[in-house]
Amino acid sequence: MIKSMTGFGKAELEVNNKKITIEIKSLNSKQIDINTRTPVLYREKDIEIRKIISDKLVRGKVDFNIYVESLGEESNSKINEQILKGYFLQLKDIGAELGVATDHRTLHAAMRLPDVVKTEYESLDEEEWEIIEANIKKALDDIDSFRDKEGLALEADILGNVKSIHQLLKDVEPFEKQRIEAVKTRLMDNLESLKMNGNVDQNRFEQELIFYLEKLDINEEKVRLNNHCNYFYETAGLKESSGKKLGFISQEIGREINTIGSKANDSNIQRIVVHMKDHLERVKEQLLNVL
Repeated sequence: MIKSMTGFGKAELEVNNKKITIEIKSLNSKQIDINTRTPVLYREKDIEIRKIISDKLVRGKVDFNIYVESLGEESNSKINEQILKGYFLQLKDIGAELGVATDHRTLHAAMRLPDVVKTEYESLDEEEWEIIEANIKKALDDIDSFRDKEGLALEADILGNVKSIHQLLKDVEPFEKQRIEAVKTRLMDNLESLKMNGNVDQNRFEQELIFYLEKLDINEEKVRLNNHCNYFYETAGLKESSGKKLGFISQEIGREINTIGSKANDSNIQRIVVHMKDHLERVKEQLLNVL
């Protein structure tokens, strides 16, 4: 089966007065490339998160995000009352000496001074993390399902183009025989135009003609191209998606098409080769997004 590298998964949960949203997006890439954005509280689990993602998604450019919204009235930021009072009294004394009245602006000024507001960092609750980890796996399952659906559309398009190449290969045959006859006729006509008056070694001429026609023979290329197409179908039908392997096979298909084109020496076959290349380019473009 063919599976896409494109996918999106999302999970939402509420735990310990927090609403947590997990979002994972994947795009095509040659290798696994993971970018994580997590709150400081969960930063220690970054390596574990990357392993879970790489085991499940295998390949692709992955963006992983955790968003946390507090549902309670408590905050991690606290006002240090003793320090604030100390600042305020000092400012009040300085104001009295300078003859400046003390009012609410003095309190605002004190609030901006160092260490008035302190942040208390909470430690990670392992039970909370177990719940989050389960939801990360759920979001990854959603991506995997998304990839399967995208893969069906890719498979239809890719195999459709390979089948077109396969059919075009059969269309070459009618022109192949007439091409050889045309080459023979042209050589004979050219030889006659030289007016050699029979001074031609027929055996040597036939040997040279056979050697020349062998260079134009595309039977081996046709057999190999046919085999490559069949191998492509076989690989695409495997249980595990193998985009890299299909990419290598498409390269081999391209080599045979190019060789047929270089040996063609016939406008009709050249047109068929151009159509083959067009279908192959579509295959290669779509394979960039296959897992």
